[in-house]
Amino acid sequence: MFLSVVSPIYNSANSIDELVKSILKILETSSTGAFEIILVDDGSSDNSWNTIENLSQKIEALKGVKLSRNFGQHYAISCGIEQAAGEWIVVMDGDLQDNPSEIQKLLDKTKEGFKIVTANRINRKDKFSKKMSSVIFWKILSYLTGKPLHHTISNFGIYHKDVIRSIISMHDSIRFFPTMVNWVGFPKSTVDVEHNARTEGKSTYTTKKMIRLALDVIIVNSEKPLKLVIKTGLLISFVSFCIGSYYLYRFITNQIVVPGYASTIISIWFLGGLIIFILGILGLYIGKTFDAVKNRPYYIIEKTTA
Repeated sequence: MFLSVVSPIYNSANSIDELVKSILKILETSSTGAFEIILVDDGSSDNSWNTIENLSQKIEALKGVKLSRNFGQHYAISCGIEQAAGEWIVVMDGDLQDNPSEIQKLLDKTKEGFKIVTANRINRKDKFSKKMSSVIFWKILSYLTGKPLHHTISNFGIYHKDVIRSIISMHDSIRFFPTMVNWVGFPKSTVDVEHNARTEGKSTYTTKKMIRLALDVIIVNSEKPLKLVIKTGLLISFVSFCIGSYYLYRFITNQIVVPGYASTIISIWFLGGLIIFILGILGLYIGKTFDAVKNRPYYIIEKTTA
């Protein structure tokens, strides 16, 4: 069996050496046979690429790919899996929070006939704020996409080449690896793994980036926001009809002496705000459609080590 390990790298110069050593340690002692390690530098501003180049000169199995700029984690993953030649492909983050020693558990589970085995992080070593934002993100995403997704499962996992081929064939302009894996199907399972604490720095996923990612993923994977807008419009129309009928009755029976100023202003502001909100949602979908029809590449490779 030929195994590929793909890891996106962003400003992780100090952890790359340990990452590669840990991966080599587990793969050289396992029964996987031939393997390769693919590190994709996603436009790092530190010394990450130089570190990858130096290591690749010493380690034949290591291949480095440098993107022309920072495209984003999931675009770097897309690049890495397209470069992978293995029958099985492991995808893991490059900050060592995904423990390389857990790769063996993933490999063992594939022997039961599963083509997708994802890692379930049983005890996430993240800050409370990071955990909570992740829980909220995944719950909203699960609801709006109509597919069960859990915050303890992310990119870390092992995938058969059939799964990877199917993902590569998808031409979504917005790349989000977990939802793409869910969409293609194939026999799937999970294994519980330990999650390492961050040894240095902090997550590059700020609240702003998380919100932007959530909007992008929801829009590309779900029509539910549009359906919710329709339901909201119908509900408001029904309520408006009921209120209108009530005031029409009062007018006919001469119960209204002085028309209400406050109710008129409130109605105008409420409906005005709702209309702008609905137009905003429609604008997001139109904008993402515009991005898709441009048919630009998902990433640009500046250079490789091989």
